[in-house]
Amino acid sequence: MFGTGADGGLTDLTNLVLMCAHHHRLLHRSGWEVRIAPDGLPEFLPPAFIDRRRKPRRNNLHQPLPFAA
Repeated sequence: MFGTGADGGLTDLTNLVLMCAHHHRLLHRSGWEVRIAPDGLPEFLPPAFIDRRRKPRRNNLHQPLPFAA
C-alpha cells in the first residue's frame, strides 16, 4: 500500500528523489518544484521570478541507472 505525500502525491519508489537535508529544505522554501520526467529522471523547475518559462533543469553529472530507463 502506498502512502500519500505532503502535497497529495503518491509515495512510491518511482516518485522519489534523493536529496540531502539542506537541499530538501531549500526546495520547499524557495518555490522550486521537482518532478519525475518520462525517462525516470528528476527535473527541477525554477520559480517564475527566476525563469518565467520555468524551463526544467537537470543534474547532468550522472547517467541514469540501467533499470531506470
